[in-house]
Parts: sequence; C-alpha cells; structure tokens
Amino acid sequence: MRTTKNRALCRTLLTVSILFSTGPAPANQTAASYAGQEQRSIKALSEDEIKGFLSGSGAGYARAAELNSYPGPMHVIELAERLRLSEAQLAAMRELMHSHKAEARQLGEEVVQLERELDALFASRSATTEAVQTKAREAGIALARYRASHLTTHITATRLLEPAQVERYNNLRGYRGGAGYPVGNHHH
Repeated sequence: MRTTKNRALCRTLLTVSILFSTGPAPANQTAASYAGQEQRSIKALSEDEIKGFLSGSGAGYARAAELNSYPGPMHVIELAERLRLSEAQLAAMRELMHSHKAEARQLGEEVVQLERELDALFASRSATTEAVQTKAREAGIALARYRASHLTTHITATRLLEPAQVERYNNLRGYRGGAGYPVGNHHH
C-alpha cells in the first residue's frame, strides 16, 4: 500500500516538475521553438531561472498563499508603516525573511544541481528510462520542497499579523478589496 502511494506521489511530482520546467506550449509552436536554448548550461532552465533559484526568489511559487490572504514577509516588510506593524512584528518578520531566504537559497541550489544532473544524463548520451525517472523524481521533489518553503513562509508571516493588518495588506496589494482573510489561525 505504501509503495503504491509513493509511486502515485512520485508520478504527481514528476508531472509537476515537467510542467514547471516546460510551461504551456503555444498552439503555433514550430520545430525550431527551442532554437538557441541548446546553448544553455542547463537546457531546461534559463539563466534567469537559475539565478532565481540560487537567490531563493519567490518567482510566483507562493501565489496560492498570496492570493488567498496569506501575506508574504517581503511585501509585509515593504508595507510595514502602512500596515502599522509593531516593532516586535517588524523584527519577527525580518527574522522570518532572513531565515526563509537562507533556506530557499539552499533548496534552490539543490533544484539547480538536480536539473544539471538530469541534463548531464542526456548530454553524455547515458540517459536510460530508469535513470531519467529517478533523477526527474529527485528534481521534482526538490522543486516541491522549494515551493513548500515559500508557501509555508506565508503561513508563518500571516500568524504574525492581526486580522485587520491582513485585510489592510490585501487592500494595499489590490486583492479582492481585502475580503477573505483567514480567521482563527493567528498566534501572537
């Protein structure tokens, strides 16, 4: 039973990894649509994507949290005065951002390294179905951990705020007029 669940999870993570790596294909895509990308150091990642992972950039990975009334620490810090954060809240938010960035950079390095290893299987002409499935699974899991780090940081940031601050944040960011902030999850 556990093996079946693990296989299903791995297939899901592989699918997510492929979707994140390739994105949607345009309807009029031609055979040369990847032209020029063969020069990339890691074929599946642009230089901007590599830099983003290595810097721990959010790159939209926490959008599910952000757009469902779970503010992110970076924007909370930027809006600190307008949100009327207390000194303690601001200090906690800065610490959260600092620790999250360190974690995200480490996880981003792992994503880049695993994508490099996957690329190397093909570049060295040693790709086999088993090796690719294993490496793609590892890369998918690393990407899932990277995304989860960004999402859970939004949960922690939200817990540091009062409901009225979350509502004000939503208004300032232009989301749904500020309605729909989570209630009952705040721990001060």
